[in-house]
Amino acid sequence: MKSPICEMLGIEFPLLAFSHCRDVVAAVSRAGGFGVLGATTHSPESIQRELKWIDDHVDGKPYGLDVLIPENISTSGEKNVTWKSLEARVSPQHRDFTRNLLKKYGVELTTTEVDPHQPQPFDATRALEVLDASCRHPIRLIANALGVPPKAMIEMGRKHGVPVAALVGAKEHAIRQVAAGVDILVVQGTEAGGHCGEVSTMVLVPEVIKAIKPIRDVPVLAAGGIMTGRQMAACMAMGAAGVWTGSVWLATVESETTEIFREKMIAASSRDAIRSRGRTGKPARQLRSVWTDAWDRGPDSPGALPMPLQSIISRDAFDSIDRSAAAGNAKARDLVSYFVGQGVGLIDSVKSAGAVVQEFKEEFAEAVEHLNALVAE
Repeated sequence: MKSPICEMLGIEFPLLAFSHCRDVVAAVSRAGGFGVLGATTHSPESIQRELKWIDDHVDGKPYGLDVLIPENISTSGEKNVTWKSLEARVSPQHRDFTRNLLKKYGVELTTTEVDPHQPQPFDATRALEVLDASCRHPIRLIANALGVPPKAMIEMGRKHGVPVAALVGAKEHAIRQVAAGVDILVVQGTEAGGHCGEVSTMVLVPEVIKAIKPIRDVPVLAAGGIMTGRQMAACMAMGAAGVWTGSVWLATVESETTEIFREKMIAASSRDAIRSRGRTGKPARQLRSVWTDAWDRGPDSPGALPMPLQSIISRDAFDSIDRSAAAGNAKARDLVSYFVGQGVGLIDSVKSAGAVVQEFKEEFAEAVEHLNALVAE
């Protein structure tokens, strides 16, 4: 395939797979796609261990890394903010609401002790340290979400010859990213899992391509709700150079998600993937649950705290929920949730990541053949 993404990343098929699970990353890259490891929760030490494992299991195939450095969070401009110091900012009202909600479903809220010096969630300095450690490995892409990458991140990419990608959810965001010097745009529609905007993939991708064309030639990866090779072909017909996918890998045997969540995905429809602030403090698409309903619409809800404070609450809560559900608490299943896009309605079984890549290739080829036949007629 002659897509510029294939040339930039050294791959045969421009299917990028975002996952927090190293097994998915390695399996996708081995199968001819491009795995991207989500590194938001890692330290420089832990990312070295993960990437060493990927290096040993990827058969020399390329892979990349994704971090999350938000431009706008409640602690912007503050220095040396630690997880411990943020815990003190969470109000008793929010803690009581969380504890009482879980108690209603038979879940005891347990807390995990953290290093007093551990940086706050989504700390920019820590993310850059993680990226610096990652550049000791043969990564072929670094990506950032929730804003323009810091100048230091773009310079790091230039220094190591690694393209820098950025996720965008609106035309104006894309224009800012191109001006900042990113190499690849991941244009993500509202159908996507996790943090997303309000414009659909079908509208956003051609809108961004048209807007950046007079400025600079930057390849676009379409993202948001893409679960099949036919959808991939449709996005590339609109001008995308490839696709960035995430939710489809949650239903693979290699995924980090629990068996209970995978069962819930198979049972879900596209309308069950809703945008909620209840997990991170910013609108993020996830599977609707008792948790999202309580925070978004509950009469006693104190309202989600801004990022990163809501993550202080939700981390321990979801660890407790998953443990309780795995131990056999049937009521806890109603609280189980995770980030997932509207494409969840297309998931009907759990497969291997390699099998999913193969299905993408076959369906993509079928779609292209179908279009060629229409043109010939």
